[in-house]
Amino acid sequence: MRFAFKTSPQHTTWDDMLATWQAADDIELFESGWTFDHFYPIFSDSTGPCLEGWISLTALAQATRRLRVGVLVTGNVYRHPAVLANMAATLDVVSHGRLELGLGAGWNQEECDAYGIDLPPLRERFDRFDEALEVIVGLLSNETTDFAGTHYRLSAARCEPKPVQRPHPPICIGGSGPTRTLPAAARWAQHWNHPGATVEDWQASRQVLADACAAIGRDVGEITTSTHLHIEPDDPTPGVEHAKAFADAGMDLGIAYLATPHTPARIEQLAEILATI
Repeated sequence: MRFAFKTSPQHTTWDDMLATWQAADDIELFESGWTFDHFYPIFSDSTGPCLEGWISLTALAQATRRLRVGVLVTGNVYRHPAVLANMAATLDVVSHGRLELGLGAGWNQEECDAYGIDLPPLRERFDRFDEALEVIVGLLSNETTDFAGTHYRLSAARCEPKPVQRPHPPICIGGSGPTRTLPAAARWAQHWNHPGATVEDWQASRQVLADACAAIGRDVGEITTSTHLHIEPDDPTPGVEHAKAFADAGMDLGIAYLATPHTPARIEQLAEILATI
């Protein structure tokens, strides 16, 4: 199993995140670094500080030279997909082809209610997500794109300059829903992120993904699989054993959460622990 890290940009400072990523850039164990796409802290005190994911990621890409970079994952409800395609193309250019394009349907009711952003019911949300994937891939890949969907419409739309990675940066789709998310990953993704839970949950979801790939004539082996790893530095044994179980089951990439405070010492300690797996 290969390794990456994730610094959720909540309850932290820019200077701490920057120093941590620059330290991680020198640690060969980590192939990529990730932020998230939320405006409030999640699973914690939502009134605390939270840096915007794409802006912080762009700055972190400029401050590093080697790490691949991504938002795990971008909520489709927050931006028109044509706007997001232009953001992705630009970040791939300024990072010299290091972007991993994480995409998801979106879910955070608290943020949407606070900002007046429409969070449709699940069926419509995934209808929009399916259309958005087609819009984004079209804009990143083609000279012009026409699209006439229920929710999005493009007419001879351009996205220039194109990303460095062709036909587009690798798409990472996050989630484990068997009806909509996994079929979308089978069709569009080069990387599928299972949000966690047990090895057995992941194995069951991967089989659904494999079946969805087979239905469209695609080899599921083309899709990198990943999950989040939670390892407490003061008591790493449970997290390490969990990670080893995923590795033994065939997981490709473990993305380790780095708890706050984000510091170079913590990322170095995390790397030492992961190297034992």
